[in-house]
Amino acid sequence: MLFYAPNAFLNNYFNFNCTECLGCADTTIFSIHTLSAFISNTKKIQSEKRIGPHNIDILSIIVGTLIGDGHAEKRANGTRISFYQEGSHKDYLLWLHYLISQKGYCNSTEPKLQTRLGVKDKIRYVIRFKTWTYSSFNWIYDLFYINKVKIVPSILGKYLTPLALAIWIMDDGTKVGEGLKLCTNSFSFSDCNLLVKLLYDNFNLKANVQSAGAKNKEQYVIYIWKESMPLLREIVEPYVHSSMKYKILKKKA
Repeated sequence: MLFYAPNAFLNNYFNFNCTECLGCADTTIFSIHTLSAFISNTKKIQSEKRIGPHNIDILSIIVGTLIGDGHAEKRANGTRISFYQEGSHKDYLLWLHYLISQKGYCNSTEPKLQTRLGVKDKIRYVIRFKTWTYSSFNWIYDLFYINKVKIVPSILGKYLTPLALAIWIMDDGTKVGEGLKLCTNSFSFSDCNLLVKLLYDNFNLKANVQSAGAKNKEQYVIYIWKESMPLLREIVEPYVHSSMKYKILKKKA
């Protein structure tokens, strides 16, 4: 199992000497043995000592959900990641919870549907869960938030893997005609343009930024072009849960 983190994280949160690394560039990779000395040998590990290691899969899931429906929550001794879906997407959320709990990042107790009051006091069903709090998630929070407002980090491209893209689509994707819309309403126009650039740079996917509509002024969505959908399917289909396949399936003739 490997741990990935930018060098800035190491400098800010731990006193590591770079000569101890197994690999060192913009991304530094440590073996589980390198970090084991920092993990307390007690039944209950305090959040500031709960430092990983984190492999590329868990980071991909976190990155994917943070540009989707997820949120990072900064706490006194660390950061935790909150996953959220409407009740209609319960199967996807339970699958995601299983993956993360199996990796040891959250309670294994299966999350339950909860009720919330929506518009005009209409009852909505939602489902959510959170990871444990990790001090080694602080760098993720610092990348994605400025003054508690979620942004698109300039270095996101390093972490936008096929799995991260699949999670983003399952969180925020909507099939529109023969293309795909990503509901990026909470991001600025410049952030959305950066995401469009990363889709092309990382995956050769063509997309553009569009207005979210007259009722949502200064809100924007990303539309992945019809011509890029075959390539998109090839990239993300191995990671997409069965309940979310409809978002990427080719329109029937």
